[in-house]
Amino acid sequence: MRIDHVNIVVSDMERSLEFYEGVLGLTRGFEATLEGRWIETVTGLTAVNARCVFVEAAGSAVRFELLQYVSPAGEVLQANALPNTLGLRHIAFVVDDMEQLLRRLKTAGVPLLSEPVEVPFDVGNMGRKRLCYFRDPDGVLLEAAAYSA
Repeated sequence: MRIDHVNIVVSDMERSLEFYEGVLGLTRGFEATLEGRWIETVTGLTAVNARCVFVEAAGSAVRFELLQYVSPAGEVLQANALPNTLGLRHIAFVVDDMEQLLRRLKTAGVPLLSEPVEVPFDVGNMGRKRLCYFRDPDGVLLEAAAYSA
């Protein structure tokens, strides 16, 4: 078994693409409009019309499915913004150059939850880890992780 993709529901596809492509440097892939009986059956929703765009990092087997529901519209749940709320809470990206990513985030006006911190122990066979959290335009919690020996 392997991971096919991770779905992120967004409120504004163009704004999200500017972030995931322009700021994070992911590459756009497959795009489609999702509508009809099949998507209504899968989601349990009626009158579904959604824009779907896949983005991915070079060399990664995991794709991100950005999905904007034109109808029915979803809602923001404030508890989802907290890192300790049950369920999927954040997505972590391994970065080769933490400082370069931080400059891109700051230039784009993306606030960090904190400056990078170093984990005080080796993380498995990955070595030492520095990380920080930030959010996408819809408040999805993301992590930048850099490893060193």
